[in-house]
Amino acid sequence: MHASRGTQKRSAGLGLALLSAFAFGGSGVAAKPLIEAGLDPLHVVWLRVAGAALIMLPVAWRHRNLVRERPALLAGFGLFAVAGVQACYFAAISRIPVGVALLVEYLAPALVLGWVRFVQRRPVTRAAALGVVLAVGGLACVVEVWAGLSFDALGLLLALGAACCQVGYFVLSDHGGQEAKGREGREDKGGDGGSVEPPPPLGVIAYGLIVGALVLTVVARPWGMDWSLLGGTAGMNGTAVPAWVLLGWIVLIATVLAYGTGVVSVRMLSPQVAGVVACLEAVIATVLAWVLLGEHLSAPQLIGGFTVLTGAFIAQSSAPKPPSGPVAAGAGAAAAAAESELSAGRASH
Repeated sequence: MHASRGTQKRSAGLGLALLSAFAFGGSGVAAKPLIEAGLDPLHVVWLRVAGAALIMLPVAWRHRNLVRERPALLAGFGLFAVAGVQACYFAAISRIPVGVALLVEYLAPALVLGWVRFVQRRPVTRAAALGVVLAVGGLACVVEVWAGLSFDALGLLLALGAACCQVGYFVLSDHGGQEAKGREGREDKGGDGGSVEPPPPLGVIAYGLIVGALVLTVVARPWGMDWSLLGGTAGMNGTAVPAWVLLGWIVLIATVLAYGTGVVSVRMLSPQVAGVVACLEAVIATVLAWVLLGEHLSAPQLIGGFTVLTGAFIAQSSAPKPPSGPVAAGAGAAAAAAESELSAGRASH
């Protein structure tokens, strides 16, 4: 009986993780036509985040105690996972192909291990180091470094910025998880450890979106946006699509549904499994951009993209376990969990 329930739960979790990856993967494909139609990338990000925050207001009200209990976590989520990731990613896809931007963003798990090794000075496994080397080598193929200055350097830097913003959130998530484990340990020893209940993910997402919307309002200044563009159409590989349909996809599917199913899938699966499934986001985004936007990648770029995903997978699944160091062990799990919940990006995307 228990085995059957476990199998059903795992199957449902895998289905939700795949749905989340598909939803996140379609964000860039829907956003790029709006940007090409004349909307500023920051305005598209603001519309996405503000719209999703409005929808999540009831959830935020239900978990309003988080404002008092976890203000730093909410601020970090809003600044890095929402505002930073989305702004950098959308600005990147306005200059480089969607698939390239997302593949660059998937360097984040490797960058987390770099933080652990060189900033926190914790050991990492040889397999994890191999994953970093593979990811960097794959990135060189994706951006076709041999093409020299013909590649858009600013677009690449923006995509790397999205990856760095995800790293910031991974580190913040790792710190919060270790803090909770420390309190739990003190309770086990008879001390007053306080509550060890982790903050509800949906509540963190809701307030992260609200914080992100407030930050982006100051940065994007939406009062200067040409709102009439939303009543027109945007070209998707030669096909005119109503702008409001694309915006609805970005807000409802690529943000609310993507975050929600991602969080639930992490609860039903292990973070590592959910994180691996989330890597399919880059593949889905590349295929959708190929079919819907006509963005064809060269053979070296496709090989490089596969190598980046392979390196990211190894880096995520090869983090050292205790007693090699709580931060080192937590970083890989936090990266995998955050990838599945956020996606390039995140806040991705």
